[in-house]
Amino acid sequence: MADTKVALVTHYYDKIGVAVFQVLAPIKVDDKLKIKGKDSEFEQIVASMQVEHQNIQKAKKGDNIGIKVDQPVKEGDEVFKVD
Repeated sequence: MADTKVALVTHYYDKIGVAVFQVLAPIKVDDKLKIKGKDSEFEQIVASMQVEHQNIQKAKKGDNIGIKVDQPVKEGDEVFKVD
């Protein structure tokens, strides 16, 4: 089954390992995501996410969310939900 594109990386805070995603399709805690860039590709489970420093369980299209990522990412990296 094809992976679904759900977000784009708009910023990365390297000191704290947090990426800001512009959400294109719903994402929820416990989803498995694949983050794919020019130089890297990895998968991880969404342990938690935040909007304006508040924990949320679901993000909808148009939200900008922060997620702690396992590896460094770059602006423009694509985020896919793994089925």
